[in-house]
Amino acid sequence: MSDRKLLKINELAPPIETYDIFDRKVSLGNYRGKRLLICFFRHAGCPFCNTRVHRLDAKEQELKDLGLEMLFFFESEKDILLNSDFHRKISPTPIISDPDRKWYTAYGIEQSFAASAKSHFKSFFSQVVRAKLDRVPVHYMKGKESFSTIPAEFLVDEFGMVRRLYYAQGLTDQMSLDLIFKFARH
Repeated sequence: MSDRKLLKINELAPPIETYDIFDRKVSLGNYRGKRLLICFFRHAGCPFCNTRVHRLDAKEQELKDLGLEMLFFFESEKDILLNSDFHRKISPTPIISDPDRKWYTAYGIEQSFAASAKSHFKSFFSQVVRAKLDRVPVHYMKGKESFSTIPAEFLVDEFGMVRRLYYAQGLTDQMSLDLIFKFARH
């Protein structure tokens, strides 16, 4: 039995006080008055996650113009993320390294070997091809990175309340961009 605590819609998002990979302070309180997309990804070489980051980053200015900011968490160590041209160029969106999984635990991010293995079996090679076409990194895990992490995404309103959440069932499962844009517009 797991002691994983899932967040619920209409509850206050767990407070975040940390630094991104560029040593910029990140505090959930600094986003009061703005809407926020918080994404928890796997590791810096994950083709599933990096393809998602690529697509979100392409929409960053459009979302920002609507008043939506983004925070990206990776379980990779800071130096692994900083050694990646792709991840360094995501700035100004904060990328937070959390190899000890402090924030992953606070937000109830799942560890499931079975769900990860199923996603890898069904779509790993096609995802690697897509990642290569998008020119996003793909590499083996390093350091404390985990095969079992399942991504999640949260939409937090200007008062710090979780208004939408998406605990993925697999590695290709994501919140729709339409839903993210709809949230940003309201």
